[in-house]
Amino acid sequence: MDQAFTRVSDFVAWYAARTPDAEAAVQGDTRLTYAELHRQVESVARALLAAGIRKGDRVATLSPPNADFWITFLASVSIGAIWLGLNPRYRTDELKYLVGDAEPSLLFARTEFGGRRYDDEIAAMRAAAPSITRVVSLGDAAATAEGERLTDFIAAGASVPDESLDAARARCGGREACLLVYTSGSTGQPKGALLHHEGIIAFSLAQNRAWPLENQRFLNYLPINHIGCVIDLSSPTLAAGGCIVFMEQFSPEGALDLTVKERINCLGSVPTVFQMQLALPNFDTYDLSGIELILWEGAAMPVEVIQRLREICPRLATNYGMTETTSAITIVTPTDDLDILANTVGVAFDGVEIRLMGDDGVVVPPGHAGEVQTRSIYNLLGYWRRPEATAQAFTADGWFRTGDVAEQRADGRYRLVGRLKEMYKSGGYNVYPREVEDAIHSHPDVIMAAVVSRPDPLWQEVGVAFVVAREGTSSEALEAYCRERLANYKLPKAFILCDSLPLLPIGKVDKVELKRRAMAG
Repeated sequence: MDQAFTRVSDFVAWYAARTPDAEAAVQGDTRLTYAELHRQVESVARALLAAGIRKGDRVATLSPPNADFWITFLASVSIGAIWLGLNPRYRTDELKYLVGDAEPSLLFARTEFGGRRYDDEIAAMRAAAPSITRVVSLGDAAATAEGERLTDFIAAGASVPDESLDAARARCGGREACLLVYTSGSTGQPKGALLHHEGIIAFSLAQNRAWPLENQRFLNYLPINHIGCVIDLSSPTLAAGGCIVFMEQFSPEGALDLTVKERINCLGSVPTVFQMQLALPNFDTYDLSGIELILWEGAAMPVEVIQRLREICPRLATNYGMTETTSAITIVTPTDDLDILANTVGVAFDGVEIRLMGDDGVVVPPGHAGEVQTRSIYNLLGYWRRPEATAQAFTADGWFRTGDVAEQRADGRYRLVGRLKEMYKSGGYNVYPREVEDAIHSHPDVIMAAVVSRPDPLWQEVGVAFVVAREGTSSEALEAYCRERLANYKLPKAFILCDSLPLLPIGKVDKVELKRRAMAG
């Protein structure tokens, strides 16, 4: 493809003109061709302009992974808005914080999902972010006290002329922000990473070159606030003119059923999902002969799982990236080499410079461990309204500090060896102890709390909370309290009540000692 694209959304019109009848998105009984996807994106884009959305305004979407989310994203970024995905699994306080920080002008929202109504959450978000002047109900929902129907919203944009739409698009694109993805830091407060059109487009095209597939069909059940959903799966599939099959509620069996039914030709997920699926007693009954590539991201894959996956398809791949680098740091091209797949994260992603920096500020040679620092067109523009955090994230000469530690092997491939920060990965998702500790500390009977991680055979790592609380407080009560305030993957898997926490001489909690206790069970 030699066409130069300015906006992520440009791929829609490109394929609508060339392969209009090809499937672009599938969700349940809904099947959108590229021609229909283009029509709907254009309609929502006009409606956004009619609603007063302009370049740089934020547009938020509360939804599971589905065609509605994808259309609102593409329409928003096509006119210069900055889009923010909200996970329906988030609790009210989490949603309030995100919209309060991002200050979106408009909110698209599912009013019900998985047996949970969101009327109270939507009202709370509007109170936390007075910037939200419009709420549009997604799906088949009728207008509510907090929102108007999507069909009515779209109808109001029908009178917007082509000239206005073209003019809005001519004013945006390239290295301008289009996506806001929140990722927690060591302070515990999530920060919004600003990603741009150029980086997402370049990443999508480069990933497709590294992991080539004919008639690409991906299953996407990742939450829309996650870079894996929007960038790792959806954007490259769009760039390839392929089809995204959305699954709103994940289950190991359901994902395999859809894989067979929809002729998915690439299995892509986090290691935990593969472990769940391989553990199913009827796994061998699924016809996976159509799989052309298997890939995983977010965590290391156990050797025994890799060996079983090789029996399904000999083309296996993985990568290493993070939100701030638009997922692009290293990549493993398709292979069946167990050593490469189990012990490395591959070589530098196309267009990425990597250096490993020692504690003394000197680049370390191959075979020695150092902090991974990267420089590329994929790196974030900065953290939303956090100039100090942005400055701290980059070196004086423009390299992004990942906080991860790796070494380069003699064969040129990189091996991750640890993390500088306390962050741990549970089921492929980043979890930051400080954010969890803040939730525990908000309990009126908690005196002190500290969270560390321990290895887990299924989730890679899980959290363990050590808590000093007033007499009569139970671990069950603490778990129930936190379950109402944290997404499930952030919830510690154990709450250990203590009389006191070990302290360092300077008065800080000794997390090394707590880590030892957590490892000892």
